[in-house]
Amino acid sequence: MAISLASLNRQQVLLPPRILVYGVAGVGKSTLAACSPKPVFILTEDGLGLLQVTSFPISRTFGEVLEALDSLLGEQHDFESVVMDSVDWLEPLIWNEVCRINRVNSIEDMGYGKGYVAALDLWRLYLDRLNRLRSERNMVVIQIAHATIRRFDSPEHEPFDRYDVKLHQKAAALVQEHSDCVLFSNYRIATTKADVGFGQRVNRAVGTGERVLFTQERPAFLAKNRYGLPPEMSMEWSTLQAHLTGQTQPQ
Repeated sequence: MAISLASLNRQQVLLPPRILVYGVAGVGKSTLAACSPKPVFILTEDGLGLLQVTSFPISRTFGEVLEALDSLLGEQHDFESVVMDSVDWLEPLIWNEVCRINRVNSIEDMGYGKGYVAALDLWRLYLDRLNRLRSERNMVVIQIAHATIRRFDSPEHEPFDRYDVKLHQKAAALVQEHSDCVLFSNYRIATTKADVGFGQRVNRAVGTGERVLFTQERPAFLAKNRYGLPPEMSMEWSTLQAHLTGQTQPQ
């Protein structure tokens, strides 16, 4: 069929969000995802602790991850959210699959950088399954990742360290581009001056244990969103959902 101006479409299709949540260890990323609408977890690590959620058995291969996603695509169910916990533990499974396909012992054996480029094809297979769950089954997509501190080489300033997603940089860029929201989770921390004697004062970190989601990029961390979210919010699903849907925070 020939494409013409008559084929233009102004209709806006509202699809569920694709959310990547990353942050420091133990901050409650899985707990946040467990509060999403009717979630089902695809596990690559045993990180649920005492959380009572519905999940597939822990995936030990990349093929098992795809099988779990395909079952959600092809079988009848009433789940409304799919949670990958976690993508940084998924990455070694992808690397192992690259090694199996190319008959090498290590992803480094393929030559400088070639293994990580080959891994992107498998990442795209995985992300395509998530896109289909979103578009065909109307499911919220949530990916959980740990944080790492990485040097950032800015073209405008001196290099500095910041929090980033704990993935190989090529994979991290692909997963971040795929996501509608990249949310950094951390505890709210302040610093205060403390007297240590002999006229010396040092900075001490203090905090109340309050957990925060950051939604917009800052020098200290990577973040983004396509929903006009406030720069930071309390780390609660009800708060996040209220902002995603344009509703006021429930009282």
